[in-house]
Amino acid sequence: MTPVPGGVVPTFRGSIRPAEIGPTLIHEHVFVGHPELDLNHPHPEWDLEKAVEEAVAALTRLHDLGIRTVVDLTVLGLGRDVARVARVAERVPVHLVAATGYYTSNVLPPFFRTHGPGRLVDGPDPLVEYFVRDIEEGIAGTGIRAGMIKVVTDEEGFTDDVARVFTAAAEAHRHTGVTVTTHSRPALRNGLDQLAFLRDRGVAPERVVIGHSGDSEDLDYLRRLMDEGATIGMDRFGMEHVLHDDRRVATVLALLRLGYADRMVLSHDAACFSRMTPPSWRAVHAPHWLYENIPRRVQPMLHAGGATEADIHQMIVTNPARLLAPATQNFRRPGAPADLGW
Repeated sequence: MTPVPGGVVPTFRGSIRPAEIGPTLIHEHVFVGHPELDLNHPHPEWDLEKAVEEAVAALTRLHDLGIRTVVDLTVLGLGRDVARVARVAERVPVHLVAATGYYTSNVLPPFFRTHGPGRLVDGPDPLVEYFVRDIEEGIAGTGIRAGMIKVVTDEEGFTDDVARVFTAAAEAHRHTGVTVTTHSRPALRNGLDQLAFLRDRGVAPERVVIGHSGDSEDLDYLRRLMDEGATIGMDRFGMEHVLHDDRRVATVLALLRLGYADRMVLSHDAACFSRMTPPSWRAVHAPHWLYENIPRRVQPMLHAGGATEADIHQMIVTNPARLLAPATQNFRRPGAPADLGW
């Protein structure tokens, strides 16, 4: 397998240069589901054709508001279906970027218990194969290549299976240069554990985004992540059932005043449809949890608090462009000894 060419960002409609991505929301979703539940017990609010039309409308409005690229971090474990999202991507003016990885905070499906090094069906870890193939060749035979790697730790910590996913993500990163982004639980300060685990396996902190950091107002914790080289995801604007946007904005402003514009990215972690928090629930409990929230509400709040146009450009254009462009270096094949220059 050959490495991804450096400096190219894969999208649903083909590769673009980093300079072309424009204002970017780097942590979003289009459709979140659960394949077995969706097949056997469809959600009463889910209608595929309606969902596609609503996604097209939402992403078109977003383009009208100035956003040019959206990263869909829906990976395995969240009902990823890139063929379905491609129906949306081909009709909207924004660039959509797909992701690889596995979303689990505790255990993997039983298949992975029997497949892998030293297991019943001995061989290479299929997670590494899946992640690298998604990045280099495309996802599920579509030719749509992944542009980020998504992993998770939460209250359960680094269980055996979660550690296996992180290790596979690090291996895939070392082979392709694609950035690793995380779901973290800031109340536990577990972004530090994520960063240490990945760094110990050859992932430079500059190629890591610690997601959901905006749920925290602990400036010491957030500064430590950035001082160690990571980018923090202030990526849940609109999730006011977790933390109100005015408090999220205040944290970003405090960090801007301390000089950290080059280590933050902004987003919502929103979805056009999510089985976990369906539209009827969101309409009541999180009415601002929409793609449009940052350009319509959050950017004016940031400006009112003293953020400059240069600050906003850094967080939604320059930083995403740096993170989405695969690192250029001497890659090695998955499974090769780690002492060959790594």
